[in-house]
Amino acid sequence: MPFRLTILGSSSAIPVFDRMPTAQVLQSGESLSLIDCGEGTQVQLRKFGIRMQRIQNIFISHLHGDHFFGLVGLLSTLNLLGRTKGLTVYADPRLEGIVMEQMAVTETELHFPLRFVPLPEGFRGVIHEDKRTIVEAFPVSHRIPTFGFLFRERPRLRKVLAEKLSGVEVPVEAWDRIRAGEDFTDASGRVFPNAYITQPPPPPRSYAFVTDTLYDPSLTAFVHGADLLYHEATFLHEMEEVAREKFHATAHQAGLFARDAGVRQLLIGHFSARYRDLQPLLEEARAVFPFTQVGTEGTVIDIDRIG
Repeated sequence: MPFRLTILGSSSAIPVFDRMPTAQVLQSGESLSLIDCGEGTQVQLRKFGIRMQRIQNIFISHLHGDHFFGLVGLLSTLNLLGRTKGLTVYADPRLEGIVMEQMAVTETELHFPLRFVPLPEGFRGVIHEDKRTIVEAFPVSHRIPTFGFLFRERPRLRKVLAEKLSGVEVPVEAWDRIRAGEDFTDASGRVFPNAYITQPPPPPRSYAFVTDTLYDPSLTAFVHGADLLYHEATFLHEMEEVAREKFHATAHQAGLFARDAGVRQLLIGHFSARYRDLQPLLEEARAVFPFTQVGTEGTVIDIDRIG
């Protein structure tokens, strides 16, 4: 089953050079989660062939416009397209009032259930669970309350090796227990060790989203060992002082963070409008953490294929 990230927007506050504000889609199985919803997100969803009606959850990191100004437009479009399935938004508690006020002013009546789950300032812990994925939120270091997110797959069941049970009568109710790791004992009392009749599943995959934030090494504890880390790289390191003043990070610092967090791959984004050419930012991050790539519009990463 896929565990796949698509970048819809990689710019910081100002859309430039065909780069849009922050938005990403994470596919886990058949479920789609939208991470941030900058201006133009719905256009990007169409551009890259992502079926917006399949989005079940939206995670908003903070209430700076380049991370949520596209939300009302997306909700309106979903409504016009006849959505009836519920949608859940995880965000700063104030976002519900912002959205509902705009809906009231435009006399828009949503025809699908819209649920807001508030993320109080400083909260850390699990905010969402379903049959495939667990999502945790944690505070990062920005000018206003801002959250990072860690998406983790639940451990999958073991694969039964049918040939090892050839000719053995296995009751229907025993299959799930075998997949869960139990040994099997047949009617004659013969024991089939689970390690003999099954093989382990692939390890659970994980994705960490960290933006907008100062370089803060203490945050590595929240994302340690993630398969893929997205970390903002708003500036080159020659502008470290500007980055600090604006509560952002440099490409060099993103590399340091990835190295110290022990992740498998780093994806950098949230680039300042001053940079048309992103190669210097990529090279700066790679000098510290070689397994880095740039997350620009249309970048797709199959997280299970990360080497």
